[in-house]
Amino acid sequence: MKDFLIIGGGVIGMMTAWQLAEAGHEVTLLERGPCGGEASWAGGGIVSPLYPWRHPAPISQLASWSEGRYPHLTAHLAEATGIDPEFRRQGLLYLDLEDEASAMAWSGRVDKPLSRIDAYAVYAREPRLVDGLEGGLWMPTLGSLRNPRLGQALRARLRALPGVTVREHCRVERLVVERGRVGGVETAAGRFTAGRVILCGGAWTAQFLAPLGIALPVRPVKGQMMVFRTPTVTGSRQWLERVVLRGGRYLIPRADGRVLVGSTLEEAGYDKTPTAEARESLYASAVSMLPALTECEIEHHWSGLRPGAPDGLPFIGEIPGVGGLFVNAGHYRNGLVLAPAATRLLVDELLGRAPILDPAPFRPAARLASAAALAATG
Repeated sequence: MKDFLIIGGGVIGMMTAWQLAEAGHEVTLLERGPCGGEASWAGGGIVSPLYPWRHPAPISQLASWSEGRYPHLTAHLAEATGIDPEFRRQGLLYLDLEDEASAMAWSGRVDKPLSRIDAYAVYAREPRLVDGLEGGLWMPTLGSLRNPRLGQALRARLRALPGVTVREHCRVERLVVERGRVGGVETAAGRFTAGRVILCGGAWTAQFLAPLGIALPVRPVKGQMMVFRTPTVTGSRQWLERVVLRGGRYLIPRADGRVLVGSTLEEAGYDKTPTAEARESLYASAVSMLPALTECEIEHHWSGLRPGAPDGLPFIGEIPGVGGLFVNAGHYRNGLVLAPAATRLLVDELLGRAPILDPAPFRPAARLASAAALAATG
């Protein structure tokens, strides 16, 4: 019997397995598809909430802790695996922001660099942006990374660690719970046992708990994105160098010159089919910020499922009423952003260590009780 069994091979599941293994524990990780193949692959790779001042304080605390770890974490992975997640700290331009005063007030509270810049400074940073901009807000510390490569690097790191078993394309059929305690899972490949089980199944997490009579309010929220292939550039400047955000949509540059545009927010259940309507909307958003993209090929258009949760707060901790069962899910649009802190917070609980920050806002017990009471009165 392994010490820990993790269901879900996204960034959250893989980072959890990595930390537990490095602490000397034996870990089995089960993933229904390829590791890093769902939301961890489908997102954009911005290492910050898009509008951090609009989030509850606990999210900002997790995000701040994580942001400080990503440069070292990605450098370590690149050295250990030979796969570079391409972390870049080139900053973020906010254009036509409606709640600028709130943003500046937040910046002062958390001591985060954010400044108002004029049109000259905007175009000095990104000369190909649409004409007529009067200025914007500039966040110089924002970083981004190539999330599919992060997933590949984490998978390679786990494969090299002793005591870690990774089983891909292994669909979990049900949790095995006896006398109020989880002991493992049943899969098409047989039963896997462990002393403790951790649910990191993203948008699918609630499905594992429903047969136990536990209604975890985590649901799939569809998001569609596209990527443009820009012409090869000679010299140092690509068509876009920094993340740009306008009207809820963003452009993300890659080191090779590609430009991503995202993303939609759709309540469509588990349907991941890309749509013509979203394609047109994303294209319109992209060229409204960077008109030169009309000259570029749309290389790929895809969708993924985010794990939505009330107030955008993930559930992190032990599931009440089932001994040995833990969850780390519901990160919504911020799974990549929060992953280092969210996984560390749970590993601290699992190993009996002092937490990096207050875990109370994320603990499932009180939040599930509150949701059940609300449902009973509603």
